[in-house]
Amino acid sequence: MKINRLDHVNLRTDKLEQMIEWYDRVLGLKAGFRPNFPFGGAWIYVGDDPVIHLVEVDEECASTEPKIEHFAFQASGQQDLIDHLQTLGIEHSVDPVPGLSITQINLADLDGNHIHIDFRPETE
Repeated sequence: MKINRLDHVNLRTDKLEQMIEWYDRVLGLKAGFRPNFPFGGAWIYVGDDPVIHLVEVDEECASTEPKIEHFAFQASGQQDLIDHLQTLGIEHSVDPVPGLSITQINLADLDGNHIHIDFRPETE
């Protein structure tokens, strides 16, 4: 067996429509095809890959503390993202990774999920 890459993260939310809009407006990720599950939700895509699975839950279930600390994307166009986040007034930090040639942009979505976007020098 060989693990090749992270496939997706699954997030519970009581703010389904707002979360779909946030991922589109802030990160440019689009909702797309999702199987007809017997519960509400959305799949958010990077290109052809559904990398965020949103599951609609009630407020009580959504407030249950998750065990995941963060999820991350690799990207290019670091300054473009910084400018975009500043324009939208999205709180974020720019953090070089000690000992590596990686810079992370750290932010949180509407439910407080920690996301970091990784930038390597060769992707600038």
